[in-house]
Amino acid sequence: MSYEDKLVQPALKFRTFLDRLPNIYNVYIIASISCISGMMFGFDISSMSAFIGEDDYKNFFNNPGSDIQGFITSCMALGSFFGSIVSSFISEPFGRRASLLLCSFFWMVGAAVQSSSQNRAQLMIGRIIAGFGVGFGSSVAPVYGSELAPRKIRGFVGGIFQFCVTLGILIMFYICYGLHFINGVGSFRIAWGLQIVPGLVLFVGCFFIPESPRWLAKHGYWDEAEFIVAQIQAKGNREDPDVLIEISEIKDQILIEENLKSFGYVDLFTKKYIRRTLTAIFAQIWQQLTGMNVMMYYIVYIFNMAGYSNNANLVASSIQYVLNTAATVPALFLMDYIGRRRLLIGGAIMMMIFQFGVAGILGKYSVPVPGGLPGNPTVTIQIPEDNKSAARGVIACCYLFVVSFASSWGVGIWVYCSEVWGDSASRQRGAAVSTAANWILNFAIAMYTPSSFKNITWKTYIIYAVFCLVMAIHVYFGFPETKGKRLEEVGQMWDENVPAWRSSSWQPTVPLLSDADLAHKMDVSHKEEQSPDAESSSEEKP
Repeated sequence: MSYEDKLVQPALKFRTFLDRLPNIYNVYIIASISCISGMMFGFDISSMSAFIGEDDYKNFFNNPGSDIQGFITSCMALGSFFGSIVSSFISEPFGRRASLLLCSFFWMVGAAVQSSSQNRAQLMIGRIIAGFGVGFGSSVAPVYGSELAPRKIRGFVGGIFQFCVTLGILIMFYICYGLHFINGVGSFRIAWGLQIVPGLVLFVGCFFIPESPRWLAKHGYWDEAEFIVAQIQAKGNREDPDVLIEISEIKDQILIEENLKSFGYVDLFTKKYIRRTLTAIFAQIWQQLTGMNVMMYYIVYIFNMAGYSNNANLVASSIQYVLNTAATVPALFLMDYIGRRRLLIGGAIMMMIFQFGVAGILGKYSVPVPGGLPGNPTVTIQIPEDNKSAARGVIACCYLFVVSFASSWGVGIWVYCSEVWGDSASRQRGAAVSTAANWILNFAIAMYTPSSFKNITWKTYIIYAVFCLVMAIHVYFGFPETKGKRLEEVGQMWDENVPAWRSSSWQPTVPLLSDADLAHKMDVSHKEEQSPDAESSSEEKP
């Protein structure tokens, strides 16, 4: 008996308990609730970056050096790595909502531990616990959205996750900006304590959102799956052509997967799945190697190099967070208009240009600061105060880099990695593995960045610029287009070994039917199920 089979009865009781409450069926509201898990990550970025340069924080935690501060910052990503790996063991037998509930629980516990921290060790433990919760949310929320959304708006709905990340960064930064005027440890304790709020909202919201119809279908609850698809796509009309097509696709895919053995992590690296697994893993790795989290977690350090300090530094940083949120909005629409590939390639090239811009200006106009700035030994170069033009140039390149990321790789990768698998057998475990790759790179970069600023200064940006060039090339040759394609069509594209650069114009052949044929097929099947003979012989899976 498999692990999931042993949990059938507990999972059934848990789902029955959740389904007693009335559900929301507006796909935008559902996605907004589930993607609060992304807002949590945004809260963490701001609540850490806003205080690492403050005297109250440094004095209370005994002036952490670059290595220790790097580890404190990266503990969130370390917890998220393990949370991502574990998430599928909950999401598969218990459903997507169960993982989101655990996401909110661990986040709230972690926030409480951080807020009450008495030393570095407690702060690190709190960040690991909170990160464990974020790992659950970041693995499950994008998949949940892709399984619920109609394919015509799947990019928009999937992109809500990244929008919530940017919105969380923005909201929390201004909260922290206000709190930094408080003298003493209350400034960062209140900020970390307020992180409980989004966790509580997600926890309550999970009781009012439906389960994924593909998860329900996979576990034999066909009537409920059809009901949810009809509610979301046609306001309850089960005879709507889009509903008939969607259910027919799900049925065809589930029937194929029923002949397979239980799907595990090892299966992701078999001949059938290895290419899509590596593509998704590298997509998440490349997102981290853009250097965006360097710009976010350590923005205070970057603007120190440009000659900004104290309140002026925070104000300049806040503009970057506003741009990050604003630039995410058009990307929600662009993905479903120009496609994933064009967006990712164009974004990588633009980020490369602005990373080289930051490196070039700092390399040309900054001067060494032996021993680092007063109270901040990590920053060992700075643009002189009398060279305002160079300082503004650095900040302008940072702003333009953030806009380039937010409108491309920020949104695109979370959507792409939820679509690229092509079938429900691999989707959740595949998303967990690729998300874990994101978090382990996040951990490494957060650890490495303070030391890189201290030792190789402006050359740090050259490294990320080169990565941006390499990722643009990789997307062109290795990332197939998923825009406008059914999730099952994506799987067929992999099976037929369609070259990535030809995937945009590729059209499915057999065995997938046209929309009209699928609708007719499902309509006939639906009428047969409603006949007396069919009703007397059918049994619902317990």
